[in-house]
Amino acid sequence: MLFELLSDIVKIENVLFVVKSEGATSEVRSPLTIRQKEKWITLGENDDPAHMHVDSELITHAEFVQEEKPERTSFSVRFYNKDNQRILAAFFTKMYDDSKTLIPERKKVYDELNQKFSSKINF
Repeated sequence: MLFELLSDIVKIENVLFVVKSEGATSEVRSPLTIRQKEKWITLGENDDPAHMHVDSELITHAEFVQEEKPERTSFSVRFYNKDNQRILAAFFTKMYDDSKTLIPERKKVYDELNQKFSSKINF
């Protein structure tokens, strides 16, 4: 189910994948290709300047998150390990127009994905 969820997300335009560690942050923007070989899920192409390899055995659950900010709501899907540490996040960007109004079509894409997989997913 992890591969299926990531496969749906990488097809959506203007999703920003963020990998954080203690000393660095990496960001890769969709759309991306995706494939899986054994436990490794690759987002993007190995020959491209930016791509990532995700260890599917370390991600145990994911959650759809709508986080209230002062001027807007942030929409994301966050992927966690068994210790509930975030491994990867997919932030849905360009959700608002220039007047800071939520774009209904963008929200619908997020809501449909959330409905398909449920708000909290265990792998």
